Amino acid sequence: MLIALAIVIVLIFILVANSLRIIRPYEKGLVERLGKFNREIGPGLNVIVPYIERVLKLDLREMVIDVPPQEVITKDNVIVTVDAVIYYQVTEAFRVIYNVGNFEIAAIKLAQTNLRNVIGELELDQTLTSRERINTKLREVLDEATDKWGVKVTRVEIKKIDPPNDIMEAMSRQMKAERTKRASILEAEGYKQSEILKAEGDKTAAILKAEGEAESKKRVAEAERFKLIAEAEGQAQAIISVFKSIHEGNPTKDIITIKYLEALKEMSQGSATKIFMPYEVSGILSGVAAMLEANKAEPEKK
Repeated sequence: MLIALAIVIVLIFILVANSLRIIRPYEKGLVERLGKFNREIGPGLNVIVPYIERVLKLDLREMVIDVPPQEVITKDNVIVTVDAVIYYQVTEAFRVIYNVGNFEIAAIKLAQTNLRNVIGELELDQTLTSRERINTKLREVLDEATDKWGVKVTRVEIKKIDPPNDIMEAMSRQMKAERTKRASILEAEGYKQSEILKAEGDKTAAILKAEGEAESKKRVAEAERFKLIAEAEGQAQAIISVFKSIHEGNPTKDIITIKYLEALKEMSQGSATKIFMPYEVSGILSGVAAMLEANKAEPEKK
């Protein structure tokens, strides 16, 4: 009796254990009853009918698929090796299980096929410089194709694009030639700018030198002019002073004449080109002329 009771307890424990299913927060469970879909179960502790129902669990987190490297021909007939990764997330567990046999294999084949189509429309240079364009185009195509499978393709990333070795060597030589060309152009531009700046400096120095010489000559001429004016004014002032002193002293006509002659002698030794004399000088000069005529006539009479 005790043995039968123990067997019953063990069977009940086994049945209870098989009837409990725990679903994690990031999972979704599909319950099949006798091979037919019955319901979906969410996270937590769930009870099923043992041996009649079974649970299929699906991970709803974002997953990644590594697409194996494959050779692809570009538009300009260059063979490149392309490697990519696909990021996806299950949105409908029912479709992933019942609409596609093996989603990962199907996604890899679909990605490889569309990589050939997308890269086949681009030339080699565009392929190497347009990774973002390839990623976007491939993601759109895969997302549309996998929509009926209940999967959302979130990202597609091209890991590497490897051209053949001879193409790589040619590209390396081309890049080196371009860099050498740019370096030569920059050096020539630098030399050109240097010569231009040097010529502009020489031009400015010559202009400043000419302006300095012109200014110096101008100042010398001004100084000479002021000197001549000062000398002329001094001589005029001396004549005026002599004239005043003679008239104030009321000398005879002969004395006045002698003084005027002495003043004219001093004026003739100066550098002035014009001489301004008082009105009375004309009378004095007439007197001087008369004296000279009288002196000349006396010897003839004798």
